[in-house]
Amino acid sequence: MIHYNDMSLLDRISGPSDLKGLSISELHRLAKEIRLRIIETVQRNGGHLASNLGVVELTIALHRVFDSPVDAIVWDVGHQCYPHKILTGRAARFGTLRRKGGISGFPKRQESEHDIFDTGHSSTAISSALGLLQARVRTGQDGRVIAVVGDGALTAGMAMEGLSNAGQLGLPLILILNDNRMSISRSVGSLSRYLSKLSASVRYQSLRARVDATVLRIPHIGRPLFSLINRVKRAVKAIFFKENLFVDFGFEYVGPIEGHNISALIDAFLHVRDLKRPVVVHVVTKKGKGLEKAEDDPESFHGIGPACPDIPGSGTTSHGESFTASFADALVKIAQLDDRVVAVTAAMSSGTGVVKLQERLPQRVFDVGIAEQHAVAFAAGLAQGGLRPVVAIYSTFMQRAVDQVFQEVALAKLPVLFALDRAGAVGEDGETHQGIYDIALFKSLPNLVLFAPADSEELSAFMHLALTLDMPCMMRYPKAYSPCPAQSTPPLELGKGMFMRKREGAKVLVLAVGPLAYTAAEVSDRLGQRALFVDVYNVRFLAPLDEDCLALLCAKYEGIVIVEDGVRVGGFGESVAALLARKGVKTKIEAYGFERNPLGQASREELLAKAGLDAKGIRKALGDMLQSLGLSPQASGAPAAARIDTFPVSGEVQHVH
Repeated sequence: MIHYNDMSLLDRISGPSDLKGLSISELHRLAKEIRLRIIETVQRNGGHLASNLGVVELTIALHRVFDSPVDAIVWDVGHQCYPHKILTGRAARFGTLRRKGGISGFPKRQESEHDIFDTGHSSTAISSALGLLQARVRTGQDGRVIAVVGDGALTAGMAMEGLSNAGQLGLPLILILNDNRMSISRSVGSLSRYLSKLSASVRYQSLRARVDATVLRIPHIGRPLFSLINRVKRAVKAIFFKENLFVDFGFEYVGPIEGHNISALIDAFLHVRDLKRPVVVHVVTKKGKGLEKAEDDPESFHGIGPACPDIPGSGTTSHGESFTASFADALVKIAQLDDRVVAVTAAMSSGTGVVKLQERLPQRVFDVGIAEQHAVAFAAGLAQGGLRPVVAIYSTFMQRAVDQVFQEVALAKLPVLFALDRAGAVGEDGETHQGIYDIALFKSLPNLVLFAPADSEELSAFMHLALTLDMPCMMRYPKAYSPCPAQSTPPLELGKGMFMRKREGAKVLVLAVGPLAYTAAEVSDRLGQRALFVDVYNVRFLAPLDEDCLALLCAKYEGIVIVEDGVRVGGFGESVAALLARKGVKTKIEAYGFERNPLGQASREELLAKAGLDAKGIRKALGDMLQSLGLSPQASGAPAAARIDTFPVSGEVQHVH
């Protein structure tokens, strides 16, 4: 037996094998140390708090019984992997969580052999784990495969598809169902109610565990008697009862088990470890376990930013209004103006801001759970029936529903408004969550209006415009605070943008997407102080474009610099270059955006800087363009460029003297 007295157990854990010799009391002590480490780190760095606090004992028991990475543990949703990372040799570096160059907030294969898949989105583990298990069987590899499914991931259709195929194949997949009755928001739908019904017997299961322990302690006959009791029990249940959904899918079912009882968890995992058929172990946990505020409000503590004021010892920072908050306010306003407006979200009512409408008009909000494909197709039905649905989904998650946007909405030309939050550089959640692909994915779809607001006023204006258009609309906006417009937003004109800066004699034009227009305008002002004049055009609409107007505009400049917070390959810049080529406009074009391979975790500011999309990067891009065109500052003493109020462009280009 290992005894560390008052020294930290956690600091002595270099890998899962170090858990094997610890006593149950030491494992409980280790659980407390892991929770404290997670709370301290998330307080500094931000991250997913409540979900990880809820799986500490579960993770300890898994690594006590199974032998990772020979036994592959696949986490779904990936954001519940913090205790796993701490126990698999990364405790010393855990303080770098979600920081540039540090530990990822999700499983990441490049980071550790214990991370089997890069799991950022939900509901994929059953399918990927099943495929891995089938490959191991075919190639004769050793090792079990365990899928840990939680935080509402079982509500997605893909999880059901995986369950069906797993039952069909009959392979010994071990599915750990982490049932905390939550996704990010509280789990919804009939499946959630079904799991709640199953887990309602957890007290019985706790009593049964004590009885089982008593039986096992009987000298000589305890274990044979225990085995006989379980065989008889299963036989009786199979004859007289239709057990549950998982049995119907072809799984053995174990549970529900109290998910913070390490002894019970270890016993259950030992029991199923060598089964030769698929099995579900139903574990009931409490999201936020160990932190009272997180237990009472797991939704608010699901994911928090650095220095959360509700954790003792942390501070606060005051900011302006975020794009998300602006969307929430605008949604409430248009819903109050038009009874047809309803909102649809996929388990993200708080994160998207839809919760504000939900609090005021709950009957007008539909949270469909983690089911983006269903959310979009459901919205198509709402629109076909005469309503005006607003579908609020993060950009990275909308990737899961591209076909539904195309077939159910765009082809049918249905008036659905998509609000893509977290577009562009998202930051600390890493590669799987970067919202940089939406422009390339959606700009070519038929009948779809794609809009990128530069500030909160444009966002609100577009939402009102969308109500007047009998066609699908989509707007993308970042996880950021909105710039403050210098004046009221001019009326939107479909397909056209507006100048942010305009000076007589400028030879270079910046075409800027979204809030980058403000960054480019600031750079233009600084260059103007050196008598280097650059115009800045906020494109607003990414599709459809007023091609004639844009070609006419660009033809008046010797150089065009395009900045977009999306991938360059297939992005807006390539669309403009192709358009100008078709129109015979001969001008030098340089497009700046993200590379096709997403960047890892870092702050949004760091990611923009890395891609050359911050003020420094845009200034360099403009300097390179000016130099390549042979343009030099005007004679000393020339008047500096004044700040020019914004105004829209329609038809012929306007000039301000």
